[in-house]
Amino acid sequence: MKQLRTYLLIVLCLFSGATLSAQIDKQKQLEEKRKAILEEIKQINSLLFKTKKEEKSVLTQVEDLNQRISAIENLIRVTNQQANFLTRNINNNIKKISALRAELKVMKADYATMIQKSYKSKSQQSRIMFLLSSQNFLQAYKRVQYMKQYAKFRKKQGEGIKLKTEELQKLNEDLISQKKTKQSLIAENKAAKAQLTAERKDQQALIATLKKDESKFASQIRKKQKEADAIDKQIDKLIKAAIEEANRIAREKALAAKAADKSTNTSTKNVITKPAKKDEFSLTAEDKALAASFTSNKGKLPWPVEKGMVTKSFGTHRHPQFPNVTTSNSGVEIATADNEPVRSIFKGQVMAIQVIKGANKVVFIQHGDYISVYSNLATVNVKRGDKVTTKQIIGTVAKSATENKTLLKFYIYRNKTKINPADWIYRM
Repeated sequence: MKQLRTYLLIVLCLFSGATLSAQIDKQKQLEEKRKAILEEIKQINSLLFKTKKEEKSVLTQVEDLNQRISAIENLIRVTNQQANFLTRNINNNIKKISALRAELKVMKADYATMIQKSYKSKSQQSRIMFLLSSQNFLQAYKRVQYMKQYAKFRKKQGEGIKLKTEELQKLNEDLISQKKTKQSLIAENKAAKAQLTAERKDQQALIATLKKDESKFASQIRKKQKEADAIDKQIDKLIKAAIEEANRIAREKALAAKAADKSTNTSTKNVITKPAKKDEFSLTAEDKALAASFTSNKGKLPWPVEKGMVTKSFGTHRHPQFPNVTTSNSGVEIATADNEPVRSIFKGQVMAIQVIKGANKVVFIQHGDYISVYSNLATVNVKRGDKVTTKQIIGTVAKSATENKTLLKFYIYRNKTKINPADWIYRM
């Protein structure tokens, strides 16, 4: 029975420890999420709302406002989760404090009774008399051991009371801290809700303006999409031409290698091992290793700019204000600071640099059979054929004349296939 109690106590301690650890982890995750959203709101304010309303079109104002409203809604949701989580923790701590107080009361009462009995025992006869009254040596020895054990037990009980008192004090401190944190979160939540109400009011006013002349604004969206599609087609065409040119050079190298004397020690790492399929890169052993390294870094690649936020994501989307209008994006659009440096997301080679109408300067960097494309650059620091390293600055972002924002259009291709940058860039 004693062994069973010990086993149950160990299991309970382990379970309590695991539960506490899980609670701390959950609290930490929520706080990290809250801080990330606050940072996102800060970036939205600095990158999207740095220009006056009068300098932006109604459509751009609505898009920017939608972005901020979405972030505020996320903040409210997370702070609600944090407040609810803290409420549960506070209630649990109140229960623990109540149980500890009751336990401490019993321990102190037991200790007081024991001290009282000990005092009475001492007043009736001294320890020496207690020992001298022993009938034999064995009895005297046993009495000495008893007195030692009794003193040890008293000390242990006193230490137990001290530990319980400290535990109670720590719980009380945690409770006060949790209540303060909860009040702070409630205040933050209240302020966010007030801001959300104001933002939605502005949003509704802008939407009303759009609805008054729906056909005009829908036409503007379609025109803008047509311009974006034209740029994408131009990029697709350039990539196709670059692949064909790279494969032509690779074939020439392969033929030259075959014609060379086999007895020489010529390195073959830059010679293709077999022809590629149509519209795919012919890769050397070195290129294959680079492509494999790029693949292994999926989801871990750095952002093409140090400071920025995605304003338009990859893929096809229905317009929030005009359900009959869809927009598509072959890459991602990133709002960033004025003159923000653009960085290569991975080591590779500059495949091409082009000037495209509506996209300013565009840099293409090859990473094996992957290509990263950086569009709307004001300046370029590299030239075709240059080897680049991860995070190497290749230029600066240009300011969009139509939207009065500093926007980078960023793409990732595998051969000719467009892929979602958000799957590859860390926390995009």
